[in-house]
Order: sequence, then C-alpha cells, then structure tokens
Amino acid sequence: MSKAKNKPPILSLTAEQEREATSTIKRFMAERFELALGSFEAAEILELFSREVAPHYYNRAIFDVQTHLKERFESIESDLWALEKS
Repeated sequence: MSKAKNKPPILSLTAEQEREATSTIKRFMAERFELALGSFEAAEILELFSREVAPHYYNRAIFDVQTHLKERFESIESDLWALEKS
C-alpha cells in the first residue's frame, strides 16, 4: 500500500460535489489530452489531489485568513485607542 493511501484527506466533499469534481476531471482529461477516463480513474485523481495537493491550498488559506484577521484586529485596536478618554 502506498504512503499516500495512509494519509487521511484534508477535506471531504459531499456526494454531489464528488460527482461534479470527477465529471470535471473526466471532461478536462478528454478535452485537453484526448484521454477518456472512467469514473474510477477520475475518482483516484480526485483522491490524490484531496490527499496531496489540497493541504497546500488549505494551509495557504489559513495563513491568508490569519494575516487578514491580524490586520483587522490591529485596525480595531487602533479604533479603540481613538475612543479612549483622557
């Protein structure tokens, strides 16, 4: 068994999202590479991306939110200082 199979996926999709994603993969491979994939192959590609690629996007999103919140909290803190009475 490969190492990737042991790693839990970082995200999970609803059944409908999974069907849409596998359909998109199949369509892309057919249009771009003239390669007809079955549902099983498309699902394997989706699983690979869920386990190996999605964590990078997830971590980047977390970092971006942290940065945004830090900036927002600094702005709120500044607004509070402006309200302080002397």
